[in-house]
Amino acid sequence: MIPVDEVGSLDTLLFAVAVLGVLILVGVLLRLAASWLRRLVLPAALIGGLVGLALGPHGAGLFGEPLISTWAGMPGVLATVVFAPMLMGVKLPRLRETYDLVAPQLLFGWLGASLMIGVPLIVAAALLAPLWDVNQMFGSLVEVGWPGGHGTAGAMAEVYDGESWSAGASLAQTSATVGLAFGICMGMVLINWGIRKGHVQAHASGSASTRAVDQPDVVPSDGRESLGAVTLKRDLVDTFGFHAALVGVAIIIGWVLQYFIEMVIPGMPLFPLAMIGGGIVQQIISRTPLADTVEPGVFRTIQGVALDFLVVSAVASIDLPVVADNAAPLAVLMAVAAGLALFLFFWVGPRIFQRDWFEQSIINFGTVTGVASVGLMLLRTADPKLATVAGRAYALRAPFFSPFVGGGLITAVIPLLAVEYGALAVGLAFFAGFPVLLVLAKVLGLWRRPVG
Repeated sequence: MIPVDEVGSLDTLLFAVAVLGVLILVGVLLRLAASWLRRLVLPAALIGGLVGLALGPHGAGLFGEPLISTWAGMPGVLATVVFAPMLMGVKLPRLRETYDLVAPQLLFGWLGASLMIGVPLIVAAALLAPLWDVNQMFGSLVEVGWPGGHGTAGAMAEVYDGESWSAGASLAQTSATVGLAFGICMGMVLINWGIRKGHVQAHASGSASTRAVDQPDVVPSDGRESLGAVTLKRDLVDTFGFHAALVGVAIIIGWVLQYFIEMVIPGMPLFPLAMIGGGIVQQIISRTPLADTVEPGVFRTIQGVALDFLVVSAVASIDLPVVADNAAPLAVLMAVAAGLALFLFFWVGPRIFQRDWFEQSIINFGTVTGVASVGLMLLRTADPKLATVAGRAYALRAPFFSPFVGGGLITAVIPLLAVEYGALAVGLAFFAGFPVLLVLAKVLGLWRRPVG
């Protein structure tokens, strides 16, 4: 339903957002002051969220339950803002022209999705449920938290709450935090291993972790990038405001789509539908005289601001007692996810990527464990000049992959499918896609002897 009721106290909301801003600033200052935080490449929003968690009712008690409750309701709203511009300001590549680059990346992505979705659901149903009586949706925490990240985890709180599993929101945020930490730390280990073994094309003297920490957090004035060009006269409308208005239209379209889809699929979250709404807005505006006024950099800025506040609010509002009560089954699930990510890197990557296999595998490893930003960070560490095809191939794959998994449409419906048909049946269905995709890769000539 489209919300038309009067909102609560705006002063309360303003105070909650202001405190989140303070936490982000604290995260910035801590990372600038602590070299080990910079070495781990932990974002300021995550650091600030952990500080907020430590100061919350389950820690020092400085922040009370009302403030935490306000924060807990923000991730789902902010996630919609993050996802709405995802397909705006971009053009779909022509597949025939980029087949050699896109096809291996697509197959790797779907092979990874079939495992990261299917195996955790099977493990949760066959092992964790008999031992700890976990919820049918427990196995979805890997897809939601690891490839999906904190943004998707925050958005999926709406789905978990709708299915009477309120613990899912905190567990999904914990899963996302574990995946992010594992992706960054293990990714740096893999890069240093690749350098020693000669797999990294652009390796230089010194370890990868040293090169990463040597990059200053404060960007020098001569290396700063623009947040987006001014495309409309300021006496007409501010460019940022114009793009925010387009995001608003995309969200409205998403609400309309949600209204009709919920007649068939109850509990469908808003964020993937807002992304579709953004694609509709892009297709319409690209055929009008306003086509040249759309600036992708401004959309990315809007997404970045929303994501920072999403992460800090989501992490700071994690329900620690819920996490503690589910620590054992969650630890098993996280170990399974870690093993799957390493299996994809070492076994699938060298066989499906015949060109720059390490760089193409490391960007996917980062994405599988901790969203695209971690994958790009690892790629820049292994390939600082982006001299390999990994970055371009990964970017060309995105329009054909990102709208569906790792926070897309399929991710959104997995918990609903698990409730409707059972986690074991859904897990087996996704896992069955793995051998089918392997056969397809061989038929297409994309599965060969491992390189390196």
